[in-house]
Amino acid sequence: MIPRRSLRLLVPCWWITLLLQAADPIPINQEESKVPAYTLPDPLRSTSGEPVRTAAAWSGMRRPEVLELFRNHVYGRTPESLDRSGSILVSDHPQARGGRATRQRIRVPLTRGSDGPAIDLLVYLPNARSGKVPVFLGLNFDGNHTVTLEPDIPLTPGWVPNRPQWGITNHAATEASRGSAAGRWPIDRLLERGYGLATVYCGEIEPDHPEGWRTGLRGAVISPELQAPAADAWGAIGAWAWGLTRALDALETHPRVDGRRVAVIGHSRLGKTALWAGAQDSRFALVISNESGEGGAALARRDFGETLLRINTSFPHWFCSRFKAYNHDIAALPVDQHELIALIAPRPVYVASATEDLWADPKGEFLGALGAEPVYALFGKKGLGTSTPPPSDRPIGDSIGYHNRSGKHDITTYDWERYMDFADRHLGTRGADTH
Repeated sequence: MIPRRSLRLLVPCWWITLLLQAADPIPINQEESKVPAYTLPDPLRSTSGEPVRTAAAWSGMRRPEVLELFRNHVYGRTPESLDRSGSILVSDHPQARGGRATRQRIRVPLTRGSDGPAIDLLVYLPNARSGKVPVFLGLNFDGNHTVTLEPDIPLTPGWVPNRPQWGITNHAATEASRGSAAGRWPIDRLLERGYGLATVYCGEIEPDHPEGWRTGLRGAVISPELQAPAADAWGAIGAWAWGLTRALDALETHPRVDGRRVAVIGHSRLGKTALWAGAQDSRFALVISNESGEGGAALARRDFGETLLRINTSFPHWFCSRFKAYNHDIAALPVDQHELIALIAPRPVYVASATEDLWADPKGEFLGALGAEPVYALFGKKGLGTSTPPPSDRPIGDSIGYHNRSGKHDITTYDWERYMDFADRHLGTRGADTH
């Protein structure tokens, strides 16, 4: 039998989880009939039992309370002392992508000091638009060079997951991986529809493995020798979310970006991150969760697909350590994910699933979005418009959007088109006139 540690050297990281699942005795439910009975926490009732009946009561009393519960029990708390110094333009290509885009790389420090971690923010802005434009901002999984085939985007110098199909076996990026994720980032279509795109490799904030905190952002602000962080110390998702906030800092000061119209987007674990970033930072004008599943948009209490126990076993570094206390007692968790989505109110939020992605629990994601409706209603905002999950490939909703795309766990052109439609309605491109 191959030791588990050796598996990491032989197979891509997404297969590691599948292999460990096959070996582990953690039960996995993918049958709706086996979903246990559960009662969701009421977002409109305070911990002391006081009802919340107005938008003012939500914003002034209940929202801070729910946000604190997520910090204390799920994602951990972001240190208040983090630096927010300025950004530096590294490169500027005003005629990129055949003249369709201005492409820039912007270095954004994450901590004080020139030797601290920093992110390389890759930005594309449409040349066919004048003035300030709305922008989609999202983290990528393997490096900025993977979102495009352009040969002058440098390979990320840090740790990357091993991908033998791209020649990555020692956690170092290779030229063969250039453009490997380009299908997930429809840059030219975004430009055509009047949107900019900004992306950052999540591993520049913190490498995605249990010891990644030691060389990433968290290790830079706490002692790397620390063996037992506080129970509510932030996890990798919290660190990645801070990276998105720092990217937004840079975009807000950009002369061609409308900082009031930045949509934060994420897929899978980075969809969880987008939701947490949007919940904490109200400057994000729109929030998009693409198949974020457990710890994202899906209700934990359904115990369907990837469960709380499973995610904390496979990815112990994503959340705060206190979250693990609920591995075998989900009912004791004082929040559930509908309240995470509710924290974004009254700003528009879009949740998306895929029909074959049972691991992320499409119905649980729909119900997570549905459960946020009472908070949106306080602000006079309409939600999904139905309590029944829609047929596949039929987008629904108003200030809360949802669709369940046919297919597997991925982010596709279909998804992006729906997100741009949603952004057209809520952000629009009217503020950026065509030449």
